[in-house]
Amino acid sequence: MAYTLLSSSPSTLPCREASSSFSHPNSVHFTSFACVSKTLNPSKISLQITQVSLQDPHTDEKTAPSPKRNIWVNPNNPKASLLRQKSFDARYSSLVTIAQSLNLCEPNQQAVFDVLDTLGDKIVEHDGVGIINNMSNPETAPIVLDYFVKRVKAFREVVLYNVTLKVFRKCKDFDRAEKLFDLMLDRGVKPDNVTFSTIISCARLCSLPNKAVEWFEKMASFGCQPDEVTYSVMIDAYGRAGNVDMALNLYDRARTENWRIDAVTFATVIRIYGTSKNYDGCLNVYEEMKALGVKPNLFLYNNLIDAMGRGKRPWQAKTIYKEMIGNGLTPSWATYAALIRAYGRARYGEDAVAVYKEIRAKGMELNLVLYNTLLAMCADIGFTDVAADIFEDMKRSENCKPDSWTFSSLVTIYSCCGKVSEAEAALSEMVEAGLQPNIIILTSLIQCYGKANMTDEVVKTFNRLLQLDIAPDERFCGCLLNVMTQTPKEELGKLTVCVEKANPKLGYVVTLLVEGDDSEGSNFKSKAGDLLGSIGNDVRKAYCNCLIDLCVNLDLLEKACELLDLGLSLEIYTDIQLKTPTQWSLHLKSLSLGAALTALHVWINDLSRSVESGEELPTLLGINTGHGKHKYSGKGLAGVFEGHLKELNAPFHEDQDKAGWFLTTKVAAKSWLRSRQSGEVVAS
Repeated sequence: MAYTLLSSSPSTLPCREASSSFSHPNSVHFTSFACVSKTLNPSKISLQITQVSLQDPHTDEKTAPSPKRNIWVNPNNPKASLLRQKSFDARYSSLVTIAQSLNLCEPNQQAVFDVLDTLGDKIVEHDGVGIINNMSNPETAPIVLDYFVKRVKAFREVVLYNVTLKVFRKCKDFDRAEKLFDLMLDRGVKPDNVTFSTIISCARLCSLPNKAVEWFEKMASFGCQPDEVTYSVMIDAYGRAGNVDMALNLYDRARTENWRIDAVTFATVIRIYGTSKNYDGCLNVYEEMKALGVKPNLFLYNNLIDAMGRGKRPWQAKTIYKEMIGNGLTPSWATYAALIRAYGRARYGEDAVAVYKEIRAKGMELNLVLYNTLLAMCADIGFTDVAADIFEDMKRSENCKPDSWTFSSLVTIYSCCGKVSEAEAALSEMVEAGLQPNIIILTSLIQCYGKANMTDEVVKTFNRLLQLDIAPDERFCGCLLNVMTQTPKEELGKLTVCVEKANPKLGYVVTLLVEGDDSEGSNFKSKAGDLLGSIGNDVRKAYCNCLIDLCVNLDLLEKACELLDLGLSLEIYTDIQLKTPTQWSLHLKSLSLGAALTALHVWINDLSRSVESGEELPTLLGINTGHGKHKYSGKGLAGVFEGHLKELNAPFHEDQDKAGWFLTTKVAAKSWLRSRQSGEVVAS
């Protein structure tokens, strides 16, 4: 014979706020239980009686209610169906149905009361808690609350208010939550920990971190002590509110006291560390979170990828992204945006373009910042064709139109390639769009005309800058100087006039070189020193390189050596010549071609003096030109130097194991240096 126990536990409630409040001291609970026994005597069925109250889960033993009552019922008993109708499960299901009706009804007292009157006269506090707890309409919930407050004698009235606050939290209606709290106080209802934790979490969901902090700091004045869950939530709230010290202090306490911290809070801590440029701290938090068994969510991954991008750690951003995909998460627009920023800043061209293609394949739109990030990256690494495609895609976008930065990148790309017509077309399109060229665009345009040896156009562009009332800056003047290193001697005078107008100090030094005025003599180095000492550190090396290149082009080797010596004394150049017991080497990677040739000339003379003085050379001598190639020309210093060393008949040969290195032995070097000395003597 089968027997049934009809009851249900309050633990089936969906929230901790209501879990202790949905039983009545005089109610009987019935739970279904199947047991088959042919020998069981129904007359010997036992009764287990418990009692459940509205007390808070933290009620102490002295005031704790007695256990709930469980009644075993024979399912074959004619009254079994009636008992099921009166069971907790049946009652709870009916309350859920009523809650759904209240969510849909008109938000007025008549409509709400008509639905609630179906409960009959014998209503209890648990009915109100069960109904409101299952509601999601912030307009009808306060009316339902008033209905039960006026009709039932609540054992703990605050519970009714707490579940109403939960409705406002579900709907992210923080204003109503605050107003209900004020109403509680007016009615003499004392808030508890659940009241504050619900309001704080509502503020968090509404992205109101300052409000969350405000309510958290109110708790003590009402005699409420936050639990570890609330403390953990406040790490996120303080971090978002800008109180970084408090957020990190709470996080340190959480680690010490083993609080439960959710993925959102970990994401906030990662964002805090990322903002403060503590990128190792971001990774440490991530590892701590995984060690605690907290599963990362998409929001956390996005924050972490973004932090690695700002820290210029694209390889770590890529690793984290792969781990995210491996965990089954689907990238969002924010994920792709963080990756584009990370790869774009670090000039990971292939990776950035791959992300761009993926985001477009999914039908997602880029914003202006992301388009400009991609175009700036293309300008830096020479992705000319890719840049053209991205620009056309941008123009097709309905919500994103090119701005000055967009055209600046385009003109820069075409200028570096020497594509004059394309650069001019981009400039014309910019003007047609109602945008005026800025100093960056005009600087790039001058560079473009310089590459094409269009000196008159350089002068016109310079005059256009003055007509637009734009003051030439140090980078613009540096570009003019660079153009002079590519200009035929007979046209240098046109550019000298421009340089004198843009920067008189620079113009004076350039005039001394171009006009070949030896009357200044030793004054040249002094004037050049004044110039280099007066400009920013970010342009000093470029200026010095260009001035040396100009000297080499004008066959002013002595002045080129003076400028190199000046660069060394001002620490513009460092560690060009290095000596160890086994090797002497010349490092030219950061030098322009003219400066590198000048440094080689000085080094060879130094080696000759060492041999003449009897100083012992090391076993190995080397020249390091670097193995990189220019992103636009495809040529590097190594290729030029290989030919130059052959012209000098120097015994340096490219090392097959180390690209960019040219090596020779002590014996070969000494023989070559002595032959040079003999040749110079014969020539004299």
